[in-house]
Amino acid sequence: MDKELNVWVTSSTSNVKTPTAIALGNFDGIHLGHRQVLKPIIELREEYIPTIVTFTPHPQEFFSGQTRQLLTPLTEKVKRLESLNIKQLVLLPFDRSLAALSPREFVENILLRQLNVKYISVGQDFRFGQGRTGNAQMLQELARSFGVFVHITKLQTAETQGSCLRISSSRIRQCLASGNVKQAKEMLGYPYSLEGIVVKGQQVGRTIGVPTANLQVPSDKLLPRRGVYCVRVILPTQEVINGVINIGSRPTVNGQVPTVEVHLLDWSGNLYGTFLRVHLEKFLRAEQKFPSLDALKQQIMKDCIIARQILEC
Repeated sequence: MDKELNVWVTSSTSNVKTPTAIALGNFDGIHLGHRQVLKPIIELREEYIPTIVTFTPHPQEFFSGQTRQLLTPLTEKVKRLESLNIKQLVLLPFDRSLAALSPREFVENILLRQLNVKYISVGQDFRFGQGRTGNAQMLQELARSFGVFVHITKLQTAETQGSCLRISSSRIRQCLASGNVKQAKEMLGYPYSLEGIVVKGQQVGRTIGVPTANLQVPSDKLLPRRGVYCVRVILPTQEVINGVINIGSRPTVNGQVPTVEVHLLDWSGNLYGTFLRVHLEKFLRAEQKFPSLDALKQQIMKDCIIARQILEC
């Protein structure tokens, strides 16, 4: 569905605002490497509309049939693109007919005829066309024959925890799977966050004196390693409150469905229906089952003490 936002989002090429300067790719996470790819189209003169062109579903999801969890679901991605002054997001429907296009057909039929592209920016590892037979250099050559310039951005690296690592969405996913939110932050350029509306849960936390806000995150949002993290919670007023978050199925109370529950330190109030953004700052411990609610409460108290020490430094 087309949406009239500060970023024009459309899945129909007939509704694309042209002429375009485009960045091609998936851009899940909008990490530091992605932002280098976006930079050239943002800095062009105003008559070219800075546009991201990506595919939905992701080609890997299309061919595997497996749902792909995202670092930045659509709503979150649009907000991040807006902050970077991207004006348009084109979600090309990925199907068998699109997958069957040769690299030349993709350039001529999609980029030139439908998107009226005047400038293209891609990463060094960009692949396209049937069987991923096209690469960035081929795109550059094909586009040049039509008078369109292609900027190729070298792969970006980040100095993180004593190592120089290539920045990629897959590496960020690996970091999150292990709970290494610090390294993920260094590649993203911002803290990995969970956001959503506070909804009613089972209110177990309230019964043991540790009230939590049950956060309803998008179903396609990638959740990091299960366990407890110290966090900074951003309220709608932009006030920042320190807290702890538990991500998991709450085995102590025989929970079955994974939940995201955040406890705000030294704060009280009614958060039901409130939109929260939660920045993950440090992994504290893995999910575990306690012998009693009292043992769970004692551990939560310890978690809160550690979180205060970390967040107040």
